[in-house]
Amino acid sequence: ARPAAAARRVLPSAQAAARPGRRQRARGAGDGAGQGASRGRNPGLGGLHFERFDQFGSVTFQSGAGPLLAALAGPRCAVGHMPAHVAADRFPFDRAGLAAWDVAILSDIGANPLLLHPDVRLHRRTVPNRLRLPADWVADGGGPAMVGGDLPFRGIDGRARWHRRAVEAVLPVGCLPHDDRPGVPEGCVPEVAAPGHPLLEGVPADWPVLPGANEGRARAGAEVVLRLPEHQGGHPLLALGRHGTGRSAAWTFAIGPHRVPREFSDWPGFARLWQNLASRLAGA
Repeated sequence: ARPAAAARRVLPSAQAAARPGRRQRARGAGDGAGQGASRGRNPGLGGLHFERFDQFGSVTFQSGAGPLLAALAGPRCAVGHMPAHVAADRFPFDRAGLAAWDVAILSDIGANPLLLHPDVRLHRRTVPNRLRLPADWVADGGGPAMVGGDLPFRGIDGRARWHRRAVEAVLPVGCLPHDDRPGVPEGCVPEVAAPGHPLLEGVPADWPVLPGANEGRARAGAEVVLRLPEHQGGHPLLALGRHGTGRSAAWTFAIGPHRVPREFSDWPGFARLWQNLASRLAGA
């Protein structure tokens, strides 16, 4: 239940943020699982071990959602986390379920977990298409964001499969039809494309070097706030858009410590940037 002083609800597989005038609720999926509804990355790390004549495999589970969840947690924002493997079964099937959240952050999660519910994959039963829900939710005021990594947008080897899905249509950055990693192993320092933008309020100007990004094309009418340097393609790094009465965002870098240096998540601007973004998506 929402406390009297309302806050944003944010869902990270879905990470979610809040609406103005009340406690915001956010949910994330994927790395973190969603706000409003968002997703975050929760990779299983596997390894092969060789000891002379013996070999064996092992798998450990890690979540990269911690820094984002910590940045958003507070009296004005209720945050939920839904790892990708949990989202496959528990991500909402109807608008009522998604409407419980104000912001949804899809972080490093492909389309398959939402398409291949266990009933479909294991029992060959039909279920509602959950990729169509966000479009109506955003039109009614929801705030989705997609965050970069191996499996957002089009992703590594094109496996993320968000291209030409209903979710893509509400984002300010369009997905490419192929592998969208531009190849910047040297990293880059984000360039401010919109000086004085409200999203950058309180964010220091000394950005750390960030490795990698997903390439995309800003849609007509999108607000590009940050971009790669021109010699690295000039692609949007942070962009905002509108769909109906809702707002959407695309952040084409990763956010978890498994993909970005600790210098970024420990940087004072990290928490402020995501707090600003969650408020903006929630309409606060």
